[in-house]
Amino acid sequence: LYFQEISDIPWWKSNFFISAPVLFGTWDGVFTSCLINILSVVIFLRMGWIVGNAGIGLSIVTVFLSVSVVLIVALSAIGVCERCRMEGGGVYFLISHVLGGRIGGSIGIVYCFAQAVSCSLSVMGFGESIMELIGQTNPWIARSIAFGVVILLLGINVAGVKWVVRLQLVLLLVLFLSAMDLIVGSFVHTDVENGVTGYTEVNFVNNSGPQYAEGENFFSIFGLFFATVTGILAGINMSGDLQDPFYNIPRGTLASLGVGTILYISFILVLGATCLRSYLLDDYMIAEKVSIVGFLWLAGLYLSSVSSCMGSLYGPPRILQSIANENVIPFMKILGKGRGPNKVPVYALIVITLVVLLFICVGQVNTLAPVVTTAFMLTYAAIDYSYFALAMSYDRRKTREAKFQQNGHIRKSSTGSDITNGSVENIRHDLDKLFPERMSQRGQHSHLRRQDSRNTISGATTPEADFDATKKKLKKAPNTEITKQPRSWYSALCNRWLSLFGTLVCLVLLFMIQWMYALGELTVFFAIYFYIGQASPGYFPGIAEFNFYEWIKECLQSCCRRGPTPPEQIIVAPRTPAVETLAAQLTEDNEDFANRGRYHQSEVVKGENFDDYDDSDSD
Repeated sequence: LYFQEISDIPWWKSNFFISAPVLFGTWDGVFTSCLINILSVVIFLRMGWIVGNAGIGLSIVTVFLSVSVVLIVALSAIGVCERCRMEGGGVYFLISHVLGGRIGGSIGIVYCFAQAVSCSLSVMGFGESIMELIGQTNPWIARSIAFGVVILLLGINVAGVKWVVRLQLVLLLVLFLSAMDLIVGSFVHTDVENGVTGYTEVNFVNNSGPQYAEGENFFSIFGLFFATVTGILAGINMSGDLQDPFYNIPRGTLASLGVGTILYISFILVLGATCLRSYLLDDYMIAEKVSIVGFLWLAGLYLSSVSSCMGSLYGPPRILQSIANENVIPFMKILGKGRGPNKVPVYALIVITLVVLLFICVGQVNTLAPVVTTAFMLTYAAIDYSYFALAMSYDRRKTREAKFQQNGHIRKSSTGSDITNGSVENIRHDLDKLFPERMSQRGQHSHLRRQDSRNTISGATTPEADFDATKKKLKKAPNTEITKQPRSWYSALCNRWLSLFGTLVCLVLLFMIQWMYALGELTVFFAIYFYIGQASPGYFPGIAEFNFYEWIKECLQSCCRRGPTPPEQIIVAPRTPAVETLAAQLTEDNEDFANRGRYHQSEVVKGENFDDYDDSDSD
């Protein structure tokens, strides 16, 4: 866990905060970040209460519904990562690269605000649990504990991403031991006085169906549990610190979601088969009595709150940094500055921390829980639609290329030679050599990052200078290329129609929550959207060439039209009539430039229209 690079510098002269750039992989980066964010405090504190209300059957249905919603989002995000060149910025990059900086910036700001509120919820839950443990009732004691935890996590984030991942590995180990404590304890431990009777058929049958408490229903249970799985985007948000996002994000995200789902269902079956229903409804800490060592379970309960807060302090500052570096919102430009080789967004981190501390001081953060859910639904809908628009844009590009390409025919070049399909491929290969940005994002990212790692280890050059040079190479110009979906074991699940269905589901839930709680979050989104249009009219428009309204109109026209679609007819004049053109070459040929390729030629064309010339106007 604490691997230290071999160096000639003594340890007492080492700088523990500024080091070489650190890049992470599938398991130590994406998998760890996602899993500790989806094993939230709800699993440790409210899973027994969920089983007591919904029963074993509907509890499993709730898990599968929640996982299905975020699985569609994860697959959509993976599809965008694999078909475009993934860069730093996480959620913001996914949306802005496809739909444009205007939509991406608006959703990114709302998402960061919701993550800050979510961090306040998690850390206040930790403070309140510690307050009850020491037998105090003063709410400011809980707030002081929450303050201390946030400041500690702030220091770890400022120290560098290496220390964040190391702490995440320790937290994941504790959470795993807590889960094993519950599962193993269900076989070797009983506590009849507290409702833990062990595995019996009677418990399983009695707890199979629902028995809701007053004021509770399936949707309230679903809303409580759904907050658990919203941390699935944590691995995507650390895209700028990954060795190969093309490879790391899909496998780490899907693996963490699979392991989390297995743990959810295991907890439901264990609690439903070993505990009496009345105790499940009344005792929130029933899982502690099932486990062998209650201390391990309490450690998992407390640290799950800390892990959720850490995820909220890691991802959103990097999203704000990307928005500031893209100059989407001009007054946020100072937030784009980073510290150290990994460009830790210190200023953005301070802003997010201040927002978290503000909501801790205000208190009553539970009333803002619908705000968090609304922001996540808005973000999920945008990610799902991004992949749908990306896939439709790819098809349109292919259709346009096929329309103007003569397959199977020999064409004549300007010099009179024949151009076959093989020579066309050679030309494309030569263009890839001349312009490396045409190459697929995976090969480019992997080569640059491996080269940077080799330079850092060998010490041949300054690691920070190499890393900055790599970043500049990657950010010269937006890559508008859309590649074909790579073949893999999960590629069949990356389906555009599934993403469109997820978009519609998220929008329906979003408007239902807005209507129930009369929130103004959509108003904030549209305010930021119009502000970006006024303040930064030159924002990146996105690579998507798909318009949903035009697509609906074309579908309706094709349904109402009889017969085949009429072919398009383009009239091109062979030459401009009555115009004489004179070409003057500006690029000179001499010995100094004779060995260079003629990639850039310029001409000045002058034309005179003799039909409209009038001698009377010459004076």
